[in-house]
Amino acid sequence: MKGIFVPLVTPFDADGTVALDALSALARDVLDEGAAGLVALGTTGEPATLSDAERAAVVDVCRDACARHGVPLLVGVGGSSTAGTVAAVREVRGDAAMVVVPPYTRPGAAGVLAHLRAVAAASPVPVVVYHVPYRTGQPLDVASLLEIAAIPGVVGMKLSDGAVSGDTVAFLGGLPAAFAVLGGDDTVIAPLLAIGAAGGILASAHVATGAFVALAEAWRDGDVPRGRRLGTALAAVSAALFAEPNPAVIKAVLHATGRIPTPDVRLPLLPASAAATTAALRALDRVTAGATTG
Repeated sequence: MKGIFVPLVTPFDADGTVALDALSALARDVLDEGAAGLVALGTTGEPATLSDAERAAVVDVCRDACARHGVPLLVGVGGSSTAGTVAAVREVRGDAAMVVVPPYTRPGAAGVLAHLRAVAAASPVPVVVYHVPYRTGQPLDVASLLEIAAIPGVVGMKLSDGAVSGDTVAFLGGLPAAFAVLGGDDTVIAPLLAIGAAGGILASAHVATGAFVALAEAWRDGDVPRGRRLGTALAAVSAALFAEPNPAVIKAVLHATGRIPTPDVRLPLLPASAAATTAALRALDRVTAGATTG
Protein backbone atom coordinates (compact mmCIF):
# COMPACT_ATOMS: atom_id res chain seq x y z
CA MET A 1 0.00 0.00 0.00
CA LYS A 2 1.68 3.17 -1.19
CA GLY A 3 1.00 6.49 -2.88
CA ILE A 4 -1.57 9.21 -2.30
CA PHE A 5 -5.06 8.21 -1.16
CA VAL A 6 -7.88 10.75 -1.18
CA PRO A 7 -10.43 10.63 1.68
CA LEU A 8 -13.41 11.89 -0.26
CA VAL A 9 -15.78 14.57 0.94
CA THR A 10 -19.50 13.87 0.82
CA PRO A 11 -20.98 16.53 -1.48
CA PHE A 12 -24.54 17.71 -0.88
CA ASP A 13 -27.14 19.03 -3.29
CA ALA A 14 -29.07 22.23 -2.60
CA ASP A 15 -31.89 20.21 -1.00
CA GLY A 16 -29.45 18.65 1.48
CA THR A 17 -29.31 15.18 -0.06
CA VAL A 18 -26.03 13.47 -0.92
CA ALA A 19 -24.91 14.43 -4.44
CA LEU A 20 -23.90 10.97 -5.61
CA ASP A 21 -23.20 12.04 -9.20
CA ALA A 22 -20.79 14.72 -7.95
CA LEU A 23 -19.15 12.18 -5.64
CA SER A 24 -18.67 9.81 -8.57
CA ALA A 25 -17.12 12.59 -10.67
CA LEU A 26 -14.76 13.56 -7.83
CA ALA A 27 -13.69 9.96 -7.41
CA ARG A 28 -13.04 9.62 -11.13
CA ASP A 29 -11.13 12.89 -11.32
CA VAL A 30 -8.69 12.18 -8.49
CA LEU A 31 -8.06 8.64 -9.71
CA ASP A 32 -7.50 9.87 -13.26
CA GLU A 33 -4.88 12.26 -11.84
CA GLY A 34 -2.96 9.39 -10.29
CA ALA A 35 -4.33 8.87 -6.78
CA ALA A 36 -3.43 5.39 -5.54
CA GLY A 37 -6.87 4.78 -4.04
CA LEU A 38 -9.77 6.27 -2.14
CA VAL A 39 -11.00 6.42 1.44
CA ALA A 40 -14.76 6.35 1.96
CA LEU A 41 -16.30 7.52 5.24
CA GLY A 42 -13.14 9.08 6.61
CA THR A 43 -13.42 12.18 8.79
CA THR A 44 -13.44 14.37 5.68
CA GLY A 45 -16.58 12.58 4.49
CA GLU A 46 -18.61 13.66 7.57
CA PRO A 47 -19.73 10.07 8.25
CA ALA A 48 -21.22 10.83 11.66
CA THR A 49 -23.78 13.12 9.97
CA LEU A 50 -24.86 10.54 7.38
CA SER A 51 -27.67 8.03 7.68
CA ASP A 52 -27.01 4.32 7.27
CA ALA A 53 -28.48 4.47 3.76
CA GLU A 54 -26.32 7.46 2.84
CA ARG A 55 -23.17 5.77 4.11
CA ALA A 56 -23.98 2.65 2.09
CA ALA A 57 -24.56 4.73 -1.05
CA VAL A 58 -21.25 6.58 -0.59
CA VAL A 59 -19.37 3.29 -0.28
CA ASP A 60 -21.11 1.93 -3.39
CA VAL A 61 -20.03 4.92 -5.47
CA CYS A 62 -16.44 4.71 -4.22
CA ARG A 63 -16.28 0.94 -4.74
CA ASP A 64 -17.41 1.34 -8.34
CA ALA A 65 -14.82 4.04 -9.05
CA CYS A 66 -12.00 2.01 -7.48
CA ALA A 67 -13.03 -1.15 -9.33
CA ARG A 68 -13.00 0.72 -12.65
CA HIS A 69 -9.48 2.01 -11.97
CA GLY A 70 -8.15 -1.17 -10.38
CA VAL A 71 -7.15 0.54 -7.12
CA PRO A 72 -7.98 -0.17 -3.46
CA LEU A 73 -10.79 1.31 -1.41
CA LEU A 74 -10.33 1.91 2.31
CA VAL A 75 -13.52 2.28 4.35
CA GLY A 76 -13.47 4.24 7.59
CA VAL A 77 -14.64 2.50 10.76
CA GLY A 78 -15.03 4.44 14.00
CA GLY A 79 -16.25 3.77 17.49
CA SER A 80 -14.95 3.65 21.06
CA SER A 81 -16.58 0.30 21.84
CA THR A 82 -14.68 -2.82 20.82
CA ALA A 83 -17.91 -4.80 20.32
CA GLY A 84 -19.36 -2.07 18.11
CA THR A 85 -16.16 -1.72 16.09
CA VAL A 86 -15.92 -5.49 15.60
CA ALA A 87 -19.51 -5.57 14.36
CA ALA A 88 -18.86 -2.67 11.99
CA VAL A 89 -15.62 -4.05 10.58
CA ARG A 90 -17.29 -7.38 9.77
CA GLU A 91 -19.61 -5.46 7.42
CA VAL A 92 -16.93 -3.44 5.61
CA ARG A 93 -17.37 -3.50 1.83
CA GLY A 94 -13.93 -2.40 0.73
CA ASP A 95 -10.40 -3.67 0.27
CA ALA A 96 -9.30 -2.55 3.74
CA ALA A 97 -10.81 -1.07 6.87
CA MET A 98 -9.40 2.16 8.28
CA VAL A 99 -9.96 1.75 12.02
CA VAL A 100 -9.47 4.72 14.31
CA VAL A 101 -7.74 4.33 17.67
CA PRO A 102 -10.68 4.30 20.11
CA PRO A 103 -11.65 7.91 20.83
CA TYR A 104 -12.85 9.64 23.98
CA THR A 105 -12.55 6.64 26.32
CA ARG A 106 -8.73 6.92 26.47
CA PRO A 107 -8.17 3.26 27.41
CA GLY A 108 -4.38 3.57 27.61
CA ALA A 109 -1.85 1.87 25.36
CA ALA A 110 -2.62 -1.63 26.63
CA GLY A 111 -6.34 -1.11 26.03
CA VAL A 112 -5.72 0.26 22.54
CA LEU A 113 -3.62 -2.78 21.68
CA ALA A 114 -6.23 -5.21 23.01
CA HIS A 115 -8.94 -3.36 21.08
CA LEU A 116 -7.02 -3.44 17.81
CA ARG A 117 -6.09 -7.11 18.21
CA ALA A 118 -9.76 -7.99 18.64
CA VAL A 119 -10.80 -5.87 15.66
CA ALA A 120 -8.07 -7.20 13.37
CA ALA A 121 -8.87 -10.79 14.32
CA ALA A 122 -12.51 -10.24 13.39
CA SER A 123 -11.94 -8.26 10.20
CA PRO A 124 -12.46 -10.00 6.86
CA VAL A 125 -10.15 -7.44 5.21
CA PRO A 126 -6.76 -5.94 6.13
CA VAL A 127 -6.78 -3.18 8.73
CA VAL A 128 -5.15 0.24 8.47
CA VAL A 129 -5.03 1.88 11.90
CA TYR A 130 -5.82 5.59 12.09
CA HIS A 131 -3.74 7.22 14.84
CA VAL A 132 -4.90 10.79 15.38
CA PRO A 133 -4.34 11.71 19.03
CA TYR A 134 -5.55 15.30 18.75
CA ARG A 135 -8.99 13.86 17.92
CA THR A 136 -8.97 10.69 20.03
CA GLY A 137 -7.24 12.07 23.13
CA GLN A 138 -5.07 8.95 23.18
CA PRO A 139 -1.33 9.47 22.62
CA LEU A 140 0.86 6.41 22.01
CA ASP A 141 4.61 6.01 22.39
CA VAL A 142 6.94 4.46 19.82
CA ALA A 143 6.93 1.05 21.51
CA SER A 144 3.14 0.92 21.37
CA LEU A 145 3.06 1.99 17.72
CA LEU A 146 5.53 -0.77 16.86
CA GLU A 147 3.36 -3.29 18.73
CA ILE A 148 0.41 -2.18 16.62
CA ALA A 149 2.48 -2.73 13.48
CA ALA A 150 3.13 -6.32 14.61
CA ILE A 151 -0.57 -7.24 15.01
CA PRO A 152 -1.57 -9.89 12.43
CA GLY A 153 -3.94 -8.38 9.89
CA VAL A 154 -2.80 -4.79 10.50
CA VAL A 155 -1.02 -3.73 7.31
CA GLY A 156 -0.57 -0.01 7.76
CA MET A 157 -1.23 3.17 9.69
CA LYS A 158 -2.55 6.59 8.87
CA LEU A 159 -0.21 8.62 11.07
CA SER A 160 -1.65 11.97 12.14
CA ASP A 161 0.18 12.83 15.33
CA GLY A 162 0.84 16.42 14.36
CA ALA A 163 4.59 16.60 13.80
CA VAL A 164 7.63 14.89 12.36
CA SER A 165 9.95 14.25 15.29
CA GLY A 166 12.62 11.93 16.59
CA ASP A 167 9.86 9.54 17.63
CA THR A 168 8.60 9.51 14.04
CA VAL A 169 12.07 8.60 12.80
CA ALA A 170 12.36 5.83 15.40
CA PHE A 171 8.93 4.46 14.48
CA LEU A 172 9.60 4.34 10.74
CA GLY A 173 13.05 2.89 11.35
CA GLY A 174 11.68 -0.01 13.41
CA LEU A 175 8.84 -1.13 11.15
CA PRO A 176 8.42 -4.46 9.37
CA ALA A 177 9.25 -4.07 5.68
CA ALA A 178 5.69 -4.74 4.51
CA PHE A 179 4.03 -2.28 6.89
CA ALA A 180 2.92 1.00 5.28
CA VAL A 181 2.86 4.34 7.07
CA LEU A 182 0.60 6.81 5.29
CA GLY A 183 0.89 10.41 6.45
CA GLY A 184 -2.33 12.08 7.49
CA ASP A 185 -1.14 15.56 8.48
CA ASP A 186 -1.23 17.30 5.13
CA THR A 187 1.10 20.22 5.89
CA VAL A 188 3.99 17.93 6.90
CA ILE A 189 3.57 15.18 4.33
CA ALA A 190 6.79 16.16 2.51
CA PRO A 191 9.18 15.56 5.43
CA LEU A 192 7.34 12.37 6.32
CA LEU A 193 7.79 11.07 2.78
CA ALA A 194 11.43 12.12 2.92
CA ILE A 195 12.09 9.83 5.89
CA GLY A 196 10.34 6.81 4.47
CA ALA A 197 6.54 7.03 4.60
CA ALA A 198 4.86 4.98 1.88
CA GLY A 199 2.44 7.76 0.96
CA GLY A 200 -0.38 9.75 2.45
CA ILE A 201 -4.11 9.90 3.06
CA LEU A 202 -4.59 13.57 2.30
CA ALA A 203 -7.79 15.57 2.18
CA SER A 204 -5.84 18.37 0.47
CA ALA A 205 -5.32 16.07 -2.51
CA HIS A 206 -8.90 16.72 -3.61
CA VAL A 207 -7.23 19.70 -5.30
CA ALA A 208 -3.92 19.65 -7.17
CA THR A 209 -4.11 15.86 -7.00
CA GLY A 210 -1.44 15.43 -9.64
CA ALA A 211 0.95 17.69 -7.71
CA PHE A 212 0.54 15.61 -4.54
CA VAL A 213 1.14 12.45 -6.57
CA ALA A 214 4.25 14.05 -8.06
CA LEU A 215 5.44 14.96 -4.56
CA ALA A 216 5.25 11.33 -3.44
CA GLU A 217 7.01 10.19 -6.61
CA ALA A 218 9.78 12.77 -6.16
CA TRP A 219 10.69 11.52 -2.69
CA ARG A 220 10.35 7.91 -3.79
CA ASP A 221 12.72 8.54 -6.69
CA GLY A 222 15.21 10.58 -4.65
CA ASP A 223 14.53 13.80 -6.56
CA VAL A 224 15.25 16.07 -3.60
CA PRO A 225 15.00 19.47 -5.36
CA ARG A 226 11.61 18.60 -6.83
CA GLY A 227 10.42 17.15 -3.53
CA ARG A 228 11.40 20.31 -1.67
CA ARG A 229 9.82 22.62 -4.23
CA LEU A 230 6.53 20.74 -4.35
CA GLY A 231 6.49 20.17 -0.61
CA THR A 232 6.81 23.88 0.13
CA ALA A 233 4.10 24.89 -2.32
CA LEU A 234 1.66 22.16 -1.28
CA ALA A 235 2.17 22.81 2.45
CA ALA A 236 0.85 26.33 1.83
CA VAL A 237 -2.20 24.91 0.04
CA SER A 238 -2.85 22.47 2.87
CA ALA A 239 -2.50 25.17 5.53
CA ALA A 240 -5.08 27.26 3.70
CA LEU A 241 -7.46 24.33 3.26
CA PHE A 242 -7.29 23.53 6.98
CA ALA A 243 -7.58 27.13 8.21
CA GLU A 244 -11.12 26.30 9.35
CA PRO A 245 -12.62 22.97 10.49
CA ASN A 246 -12.23 20.25 7.86
CA PRO A 247 -13.79 19.79 5.30
CA ALA A 248 -15.46 23.21 5.13
CA VAL A 249 -12.74 25.02 3.15
CA ILE A 250 -12.09 22.05 0.87
CA LYS A 251 -15.78 21.92 0.01
CA ALA A 252 -15.86 25.66 -0.58
CA VAL A 253 -12.93 25.40 -3.00
CA LEU A 254 -14.44 22.42 -4.79
CA HIS A 255 -17.69 24.35 -5.17
CA ALA A 256 -15.93 27.52 -6.33
CA THR A 257 -14.13 25.52 -9.02
CA GLY A 258 -17.36 23.90 -10.21
CA ARG A 259 -16.70 20.38 -8.97
CA ILE A 260 -19.51 19.98 -6.42
CA PRO A 261 -22.98 21.57 -6.45
CA THR A 262 -22.81 23.32 -3.05
CA PRO A 263 -20.17 24.11 -0.42
CA ASP A 264 -22.52 22.78 2.27
CA VAL A 265 -21.50 20.85 5.37
CA ARG A 266 -23.80 19.43 8.01
CA LEU A 267 -24.05 20.67 11.57
CA PRO A 268 -22.20 20.89 13.87
CA LEU A 269 -19.83 22.05 11.10
CA LEU A 270 -20.40 25.47 9.57
CA PRO A 271 -19.59 26.60 6.01
CA ALA A 272 -16.20 28.14 5.32
CA SER A 273 -15.81 31.89 5.49
CA ALA A 274 -15.32 33.90 2.32
CA ALA A 275 -11.86 34.96 3.52
CA ALA A 276 -10.68 31.38 4.05
CA THR A 277 -12.06 30.31 0.69
CA THR A 278 -10.33 33.15 -1.12
CA ALA A 279 -7.01 32.44 0.60
CA ALA A 280 -7.20 28.76 -0.34
CA LEU A 281 -8.02 29.55 -3.96
CA ARG A 282 -5.04 31.92 -4.15
CA ALA A 283 -2.71 29.26 -2.72
CA LEU A 284 -4.04 26.76 -5.23
CA ASP A 285 -3.53 29.23 -8.07
CA ARG A 286 0.13 29.60 -7.10
CA VAL A 287 0.65 25.84 -7.30
CA THR A 288 -1.14 25.68 -10.65
CA ALA A 289 0.96 28.55 -12.01
CA GLY A 290 4.14 26.86 -10.78
CA ALA A 291 3.18 23.61 -12.51
CA THR A 292 2.54 25.50 -15.73
CA THR A 293 5.84 27.34 -15.64
CA GLY A 294 7.86 24.31 -14.41
